[in-house]
Amino acid sequence: MVFRLQKRIYRAERAGDWRRVHKLQRLLLRSWSARCLAVRQVTQENQGKRTAGVDGVASLTPHQRLVLAHRLQNLAHWSVDPVRRVYIPKPGSTEKRGLGIPTMRDRAMQALVKQVLEPEWEAKFEPNVYGFRPGRCAQDAIGAIFNHICLKPKYVLDADIEKCFDRIGHTALLAKLRAPQPIQRVIHDWLKAGILEEGLMLFPEAGTPQGGIASPILANVALHGFEKAMNAVSQQHPVAVIRYADDFVTLCDDLATLETARTHAEAWLAEMGLRLKPSKTHITHTLQEHEGQVGFDFLGFQIRQYSVGQYHTRTYRGKPGMKTLIKPSRRALEQHIQHLHTLVHRYCGANQAALIAALNPVIRGWANYYRSSVAKRIFSAADHHLYNQLYGWAHWRHSHKTGGWRYRRYWRTQGTHQVFSNGTSTLACHDATPIIRHVKIQGDKSPYNGDWVYWGLRLQHDPTKPPRVLRLLKRQHGRCEVCGLRFMADDKLEIHHLDRNHVNPLWSNQVLLHLHCHDKAHAHGVIDNDPCSEEPDDRKRSCPVL
Repeated sequence: MVFRLQKRIYRAERAGDWRRVHKLQRLLLRSWSARCLAVRQVTQENQGKRTAGVDGVASLTPHQRLVLAHRLQNLAHWSVDPVRRVYIPKPGSTEKRGLGIPTMRDRAMQALVKQVLEPEWEAKFEPNVYGFRPGRCAQDAIGAIFNHICLKPKYVLDADIEKCFDRIGHTALLAKLRAPQPIQRVIHDWLKAGILEEGLMLFPEAGTPQGGIASPILANVALHGFEKAMNAVSQQHPVAVIRYADDFVTLCDDLATLETARTHAEAWLAEMGLRLKPSKTHITHTLQEHEGQVGFDFLGFQIRQYSVGQYHTRTYRGKPGMKTLIKPSRRALEQHIQHLHTLVHRYCGANQAALIAALNPVIRGWANYYRSSVAKRIFSAADHHLYNQLYGWAHWRHSHKTGGWRYRRYWRTQGTHQVFSNGTSTLACHDATPIIRHVKIQGDKSPYNGDWVYWGLRLQHDPTKPPRVLRLLKRQHGRCEVCGLRFMADDKLEIHHLDRNHVNPLWSNQVLLHLHCHDKAHAHGVIDNDPCSEEPDDRKRSCPVL
């Protein structure tokens, strides 16, 4: 029912019927199913479900969840709680990022409001916006860049918006939002809510609290129209903008036009209270050296073109040929190697199986992220560095043994390769990840358009999911084995073992379920006919018997 209403909102917005959009949004706000889904998302599915706000509530019992779902109906008289401010380190930097953690009840209301706003703005958003949108990922942004430069080298404005979430103007954002009055009021209260930091209450004049469920979509709303404004800079030399969250690149074949586009970008962002970060904003060229640099890094990828002979690639209007190569950036490789080194050092006192269990998710996740790029040499280099770290780990554990003894103790022959294994568990290799080219999403596609054939096929090749999950998706035709509903792009998926033996690797023993369906399967024995009569709780300390 909720998804059906969201599709109607999407179609009404595409048709320009804003009156019907607002009527359907009010109907969805009052929907009992939508409120239950919002509560389930924040209390059972989200990774931060055990993080408490200023009220100290970190988890809810099933009865408390039901009470919260009833309270979400009273949006017109909703009172917003203050936000708890915490700081987390930025990866690869000494700076720290401030997160605003709302209370559990405010998180549930934000999830409900997001369900209402997302279909409307999915029909409005520009085609080359890829961050914080359902069904889109970083690989789509990289694919869009490749499509713009593969036939002709261009100048690139690589820019970053300085403290985007903290400096968005409240007045400009609310004027652009134009939501129904109850939603407009509660969003205004969220933006103006106090921030509790080290015992002090602060009241922000700008920005959206980074960490809330509604913050990503509000940031995209604030930056909506930026691509259209950049496209209007010049008709003779087209300007292309690819944006992922607050990072964007502007491509153009003329340097003067790109300088003009930079000026227009600064003026447009100033209207929203934002500005470009000087240290991360520069102009370069994809093929030739410009300002001491060739190519650029974006979302962890290095994008650069190389001059080649006419027989190695196609020529462009009789000019010498060039080839576009996209591969993991040097900084990304260094950070990954440092992360692996930290894990190996942390597990010096553990056994081999524990070390393998800690390393495998990191290796597979990093390799799957870059498997759509030219990464075979980078993968081999990462395996070489990891081998040296593992040999140092073995030397630390057995300093009085010979090198041959250590090698025979911790490495085994598997086919034609030597792998780090204890006979039961085996360390994953970067180089074993196959290179699979990613197909960019079509610019006008959205999960709310009802095109199940397109999204079903695309979900089976999602680069953000492991190969095992993709194989199960294909085998189950994109449907959950418990509820029978189709998997959506942003659903939380888990693999269920029918015999509850996670060591059993047989494909016949594994099925793919929603996260909440997985809890239901273990509690009630939906698939494996387990005669359990207990209701699943977040905590495993006790389960109330029905």
